Amino acid sequence: MKKKIAILGSTGSIGKDLVDIISKDKKNFEVVLLTTNQNTKTLLKQAKYLKAKNIIVTDKKEYLLIKNKIKKVNIFNNFNQLDKIFKSKVDYIMSAISGIDGLEPTFRSIKYTKKIAIANKESIICAWNILSKELKKNKTKFIPVDSEHFSIWSVLKNIHNKNIDQIFITASGGPFYKLPLSKFSQIKVKDAIKHPNWNMGKKISVDSATMMNKVFEVIEAKNIFNLSFNKLKILIHRDSYLHAIVKFDFGLSHLVVHDTSMKIPIFNTLYEDKKFNGNLKNINLKKLSYLNLEKPNLKKFPLIKILKKIPNKFSLFETLIVSVNDTLVDLFLDKKIQFKSISKIFFSTINDKDFLKYKSIIPNNIDEIIKLKNIVKKKIKSRYI
Repeated sequence: MKKKIAILGSTGSIGKDLVDIISKDKKNFEVVLLTTNQNTKTLLKQAKYLKAKNIIVTDKKEYLLIKNKIKKVNIFNNFNQLDKIFKSKVDYIMSAISGIDGLEPTFRSIKYTKKIAIANKESIICAWNILSKELKKNKTKFIPVDSEHFSIWSVLKNIHNKNIDQIFITASGGPFYKLPLSKFSQIKVKDAIKHPNWNMGKKISVDSATMMNKVFEVIEAKNIFNLSFNKLKILIHRDSYLHAIVKFDFGLSHLVVHDTSMKIPIFNTLYEDKKFNGNLKNINLKKLSYLNLEKPNLKKFPLIKILKKIPNKFSLFETLIVSVNDTLVDLFLDKKIQFKSISKIFFSTINDKDFLKYKSIIPNNIDEIIKLKNIVKKKIKSRYI
């Protein structure tokens, strides 16, 4: 029997990798849904090749342009009509829409699937208390997609969280790890989006350059694995070959190693028990012999220091952090602020007396998270544009 699947954000890098994996095993899958915001050209090619039954195009203009041109596929403009798309629970949904825009689709889709793989960081960072209840309520299995969290999850599948002594999440250090701090004022957009090891989108590449992506990954790990922040540390590993180290209180430590290909965690979230059908390189023993693990330089990457200010108890403060950073990265990409200004404006905004109250407010629904995001975006743009 074919597995029924859906891909939210099929035209992004994660979505494209999953489409490529499925393409090699088409006979075993029925694609119920593919979605995009604006990239309809790629979406329609995917839908035709995979014989998708439904597509969602969330950009109104793009939706109207193709609505009457599509005949063999049902087309929708939002995620409000999932009842019409999913007649029963599908086997697998990949949530790969980037940013807070992916939060509501992720939440809405949980009840329609037996298993959900979540690549959307913001869902886990900002709304984990809401999502985890929805997962439990609908008996939906969850698997993290991020290479670090998938690595940790794969180690912990049969081990109780209480046995964790420490988890080390590795970081490449991005393109500026060896750049002298005195030259940070000269950093241009084109420099910040050139990651040394990974092929990623502009936004996440900038987050890697500031190392805010590792802040996000620590928060994700804290939420997913129900840990306190003092059990989570960041280490620099320039080759991006080692993804995580899990140290247990019974004396053993697990090091998880794989190539810098997101297809490996994506494939394993889909199959779990099947041999990887891509090109696997042999383990690079030379790299393992010289891991050269280092602590990050907090003078170069001051955003890491925000981890000391986040309460262990879940709150809207996480949404504040994500929203401030996302707005500042957008301003940098639009060349409105300098690279060095990201961290300066970030901390001045986070410490604003109007925002400190969110440390003690727990989000009750998705609307509260989106509302705060919009407040933050408006306030920052009014000050710096």
